[in-house]
Amino acid sequence: MSRSLDDRLRAAGVAPDAVPIEAWRQLHAAEGPEATVIDLYELAARPRGLSAHDLSLEERRALARELLPDVWPGFATTSGSVRNGDLIEIVEYDPGWPMRFARWREAIRSALGDTARRIDHVGSTSVPGLAAKDIIDVQVSIDDIEAESAYAPHLEAIGLQLRSRDELHRYFRPFPAQPRDVHVHMCRIGSEWEAEHLLFRDFLRTDAGAREAYARAKREAAAQWADDGVAYTDAKGPVVRSILDRARSLPTA
Repeated sequence: MSRSLDDRLRAAGVAPDAVPIEAWRQLHAAEGPEATVIDLYELAARPRGLSAHDLSLEERRALARELLPDVWPGFATTSGSVRNGDLIEIVEYDPGWPMRFARWREAIRSALGDTARRIDHVGSTSVPGLAAKDIIDVQVSIDDIEAESAYAPHLEAIGLQLRSRDELHRYFRPFPAQPRDVHVHMCRIGSEWEAEHLLFRDFLRTDAGAREAYARAKREAAAQWADDGVAYTDAKGPVVRSILDRARSLPTA
């Protein structure tokens, strides 16, 4: 049985009168990734007799901006990259997704040349039979993500805007006026980020039970947090971590 937020706060030694972001930071120090943005929403909402879902999108975005640098060291968004009105919708698997990836792979390869050491289809649209958002996730592995001048202008030239950066990766998506049909994640070749996303994809491709559990978690998360990508991701977190733990426990060839 999952513990209540109050029980978790007591276990983490959080003072009852701690301000929400500091209470969350103590919880995060004690629990790591199990402390979510939804916990912070709840901490901010409860003194006003509200639930996490009652907070406005603007307030939730402001709270998320406070904690993301704690979760992703070095996290920052770029000016002019906010998209409004995008809603998360989970749809049934589309057999056309691999072809859409292939088109983006060729566009990215043409734009980046040898800077792109490998280009992979990752995320749910890369797993046959898995329900997903109708957005292709592309992982591009390069030697140096800090050298943004070697790739960012070239990706912008094909319609992809740098949305955020952190110490582990760079995230691109279409400019606000364009359809949101692709996400591109730049990471270091040979990094843990690269390996983890490939491991997650490959395990889902081979395990029907994991696919069903993940699809269910995504639908439940989207039902509550369709307008909030950070909360949607955190709501899926326990299932994602469980699947990764199972994948890591498999013997290597």
